[in-house]
Amino acid sequence: MEIKFTQGCVFVLKETLSWEQAKEQAWDKKTRVFSSGLGKLFTRPKTADVKISDQEKRWEPFWHVRCTSSYVYDRTRHYQIPITQPQVRTVIIDDREYIPGGDPRNFTLVGLEKCREGETAERIVNAVTGEPEDWAHYLEFEAEPLPGLPKWAPDEGIVVPAKVRASTIVREALATLIKPLDADTIHEDLLTIEGVDLYFRPVYAFEFHWKPKERTAVAEFDGLTGNLITDGASIRETVDKMLTPEVLFDVGIDAIDLLVPGGGIAIKLAKAASGARK
Repeated sequence: MEIKFTQGCVFVLKETLSWEQAKEQAWDKKTRVFSSGLGKLFTRPKTADVKISDQEKRWEPFWHVRCTSSYVYDRTRHYQIPITQPQVRTVIIDDREYIPGGDPRNFTLVGLEKCREGETAERIVNAVTGEPEDWAHYLEFEAEPLPGLPKWAPDEGIVVPAKVRASTIVREALATLIKPLDADTIHEDLLTIEGVDLYFRPVYAFEFHWKPKERTAVAEFDGLTGNLITDGASIRETVDKMLTPEVLFDVGIDAIDLLVPGGGIAIKLAKAASGARK
């Protein structure tokens, strides 16, 4: 088996909703944060009773992994050719004579099948929780490559560190592509890791305080789509140290060997400049 892969890249998705626009929307929709759900229909707060007590802009990470398989092989097959007419005694094909037999009557041809097949496994995973997400639409937004992840310090907002490593997702994707082959001769047995990219998406979070009830709630605005999430995560006061690219993009011989142990795999590293695919 041969495995090829390219070097991982880091991208920042450029927001379409500005910080000021997010603040305006948060102020306009502040009462909705406490009014979601059937049980809260009768406890809608007054606008004057709700204040924004805290706010932040976050850059949250997710992985986009794409792997493909390619198998080219030959296999021998025996084809049973039925003979339905009783008067047929022999059949000559390419100067070779075949005598039907059995019940029902038939004769056998031996053929060599030339086979080619392949599949694609694509994963988009929350890089903090490790859960798959339906975020393929984010890939359609403009993205800017980052040449050095540890040195990235945005002008505004905090960077949420990725906790899930690339090798974990790659192994899961490759596991769905590896298959036993019913083959006499294998010409190509190839797995290709076409992309291992880490994206950061902008999220605006606002904490609201409903003073008469002494309740707080957090709402988030998607910086790309502008969608409101009323059950947002808590405002983050601190951020753990970000992992280095060497740790995050640990898709190497040792990581792949955990998937297919034995050391008999030819791994070819195809260098790719950061952002070359964008």
